[in-house]
Amino acid sequence: MGIFSSDIKGLDGLFVDVLGQIYYAERQIPEQLDVMISKATSPELKSGFEQHLQETRGQIDRLEQVFRLFGKEPNEITCPAFDGIAKAGNGMISKIDDPQLLDAFLTHAAQMVEHYEIVQYGTLTAWAKELGRDDCASLLQQTLEEEKATDQKLTRIAESRLNARAENATSTSSNQFA
Repeated sequence: MGIFSSDIKGLDGLFVDVLGQIYYAERQIPEQLDVMISKATSPELKSGFEQHLQETRGQIDRLEQVFRLFGKEPNEITCPAFDGIAKAGNGMISKIDDPQLLDAFLTHAAQMVEHYEIVQYGTLTAWAKELGRDDCASLLQQTLEEEKATDQKLTRIAESRLNARAENATSTSSNQFA
């Protein structure tokens, strides 16, 4: 079933379909975070990824609650957008040898995922409210706030340390060939 499947009827059907897509993504994220934790060299970045791994488990639980509150069993729906983000991130990780550059990229890759999640949870929260499902909206809003906080934390880490270290690593290696 694709994003624009003809069998989706009404906002409630669209809600359940998109809910399935973010559920699919959330269930893929722990594997991605495990790789990122193993590759990160910045202690603060590694710690942030470990914290988000724990949050992700809680987010999966909340999604399962939303499905059940909506009268549905949790169901993953493959999301090509998320798969593309993951593929792009994994492809770049394998091309970067310098640890400072890799930390900068891992931050970027994590933020690509965070922005995808923010869009999904923001939309789902609005739809749940429109459907009169404040119970579902409350759970989704909680996750949305966690995703926004993670994005802000990643920005802070990148801007305060990682980007400068990556630039210094690039300048040092460029100067070797001058």
